[in-house]
Amino acid sequence: MSQKRILVTGCAGFIGWKVTDMLLREGVEVIGIDNLNNAYDVQMKEWRLRNLKGREGFTFVRGDISVKKHVRELFTTYTPFEAVINLAARAGIRQSVQDPWGFYRSNVTGTIHLLEACREYGIRKFVLASTSSLYGKNNKIPYSEDDNTDYVLSPYASSKKAAETLCYTYHYLHQMDITVFRYFTVYGPAGRPDMSIFRFIQWIAEGKPVYVFGDGSQSRDFTFVEDIARGTIAGLVPIGYDIFNLGSDEPVVLMDVIRTIEHYLEKKARITYLPAHPADAKATWANIDKVKERLGWMPQTFIRDGLKKCVEWYLQEREWARHVSTDLRDEGIKVDQLSGK
Repeated sequence: MSQKRILVTGCAGFIGWKVTDMLLREGVEVIGIDNLNNAYDVQMKEWRLRNLKGREGFTFVRGDISVKKHVRELFTTYTPFEAVINLAARAGIRQSVQDPWGFYRSNVTGTIHLLEACREYGIRKFVLASTSSLYGKNNKIPYSEDDNTDYVLSPYASSKKAAETLCYTYHYLHQMDITVFRYFTVYGPAGRPDMSIFRFIQWIAEGKPVYVFGDGSQSRDFTFVEDIARGTIAGLVPIGYDIFNLGSDEPVVLMDVIRTIEHYLEKKARITYLPAHPADAKATWANIDKVKERLGWMPQTFIRDGLKKCVEWYLQEREWARHVSTDLRDEGIKVDQLSGK
């Protein structure tokens, strides 16, 4: 990739951090913006950011894309950009049920601010992070990009659908070149502590109860973060407007994930089952034929290898990582539920 300057929003987030890391390794100048909010334990974001700061070609700006003034100042100071990769978002199905307003501010208002700034400053290329949650529960699996997304199950998913439609509108009206990626259950070292993989590793390693929603038979198309980052960067080529699934194409049953983590930690999980959440899909599975054909992307990391890397990272960073909050009360789960009463 030739020398260029790219704006990455959400650069201290899980995917944003890894995309930024890969771009810097390719010699790309990256302007990264993040508001370092407390949607989950900020220790994780600070760790990721420390691994980016000081590297050649990286500039960090603390700001919030849902605040128009912050976006305007960002573009005024640092344009031109070869492209904008919008990875700043509030993510999480259960959390969005508790705070739909916050999700719409970040995921919809933030996207409008960026698209308008791109239009005004003549930035032609835009990449949007979207989600497999758009597929709801009524589509056939594996999910294809042309499946119906009218029946989403959470405010998070509906906010991402709104962002997708905004992107198409700006492509249609202003000829912007836009790539949309629907990510499938991203995991990896330094992963989000509000997602299952980090939680399971911490809970098992530290001898805490392991909370499972439903009976554990649900399956997810877990996709390794480095594969996701490679795919996202591949989307910087001219597209026009298109949507792509990024998934492993190999769904894994949740209980099998727990058993694999037990194996690598050499410890047994103390499992407590909680009622299934109505906004959670029973299964996710990506059809990735389109992204293979159009962008030449393929996942490279099998789940057992990816989980091993996650466990190794946790054990290496355990001194602080064991203190990262994984408290389900942050999602509105009641204390009596957690105690099994």
